[in-house]
Amino acid sequence: MKKVLVTGGAGFLGSHLCDRLVEAGHDVLCVDNFFTGSKANIQHLLARPNFELMRHDVTFPLYVEVDEIYNLACPASPVHYQHDPVQTTKTSVHGAINMLGLAKRVKARILQASTSEVYGDPEVHPQPESYWGKVNPIGIRSCYDEGKRCAETLFFDYWRQHQLQIKVMRIFNTYGPNMNPHDGRVVSNFIVQALQGQPITIYGDGSQTRSFCYVDDLIEGMVRLMASPPEFTGPVNIGNPHEFTMLELAQLVLKLTGSRSELKFEPLPSDDPRQRRPDISLARASLGWEPAVQLESGLNRTIDYFRRRIQA
Repeated sequence: MKKVLVTGGAGFLGSHLCDRLVEAGHDVLCVDNFFTGSKANIQHLLARPNFELMRHDVTFPLYVEVDEIYNLACPASPVHYQHDPVQTTKTSVHGAINMLGLAKRVKARILQASTSEVYGDPEVHPQPESYWGKVNPIGIRSCYDEGKRCAETLFFDYWRQHQLQIKVMRIFNTYGPNMNPHDGRVVSNFIVQALQGQPITIYGDGSQTRSFCYVDDLIEGMVRLMASPPEFTGPVNIGNPHEFTMLELAQLVLKLTGSRSELKFEPLPSDDPRQRRPDISLARASLGWEPAVQLESGLNRTIDYFRRRIQA
């Protein structure tokens, strides 16, 4: 049994990770400031003897004794990270510094939840880890994109300078239960609009693509990366390599929900990437990982979650 710290542990991904770690018998400390996280996501864990919840903002130092750190703290949807862009950058950069400092002090292994946004609006497709990206440093998404890029820099500098055991994971679009219905991400947007009979909002002409990874697959990749040999630092892409247009996704959501919602087209937001698909060759070779849940199956589970939430 390990003592494991999960920052952002009450968020979408963090809550699923806490579930996985608690069930595995680890002693889990969930830290969250509840800017985007929700107590409802981890309510069922509060009575477990190997689970502890702490309200804390990672932009301030944290003094605890742990064996492993999963650093997931940061708003991850445009609606939330653009609400307070300065705080978003602080969370990525100061948060990384504070968690790396903690890992150095207690000699813990630490994993950074990075993002496919480090590739920006890519000129290489699909995106391998060797691609440096094409990112606007002064745009409305830069607080998140550049904040995560700087966090990666810090992780590798701590690895080189202090021999810290690091793991860096680049997360591609992930969906599933515990998503915030108002987070502005495309899967939750489409499902909630379809279930409520509202027009489904598509930005641009719907031809831009994304690759959607179900949350259970993502968490499996995260746990495998943390358990990988010390010399394997990443960065490693974790995502689903099957690519869908926004129009295809909208039509599939309409089919699975039985909704009669109409499609409503709006202008494409600034710096919105046209294509996004991971090259997961490294994850396959080094972690033995690839996604197992097909989009239709994962969407059905997610639709069931939102249907229950909306009716509650």
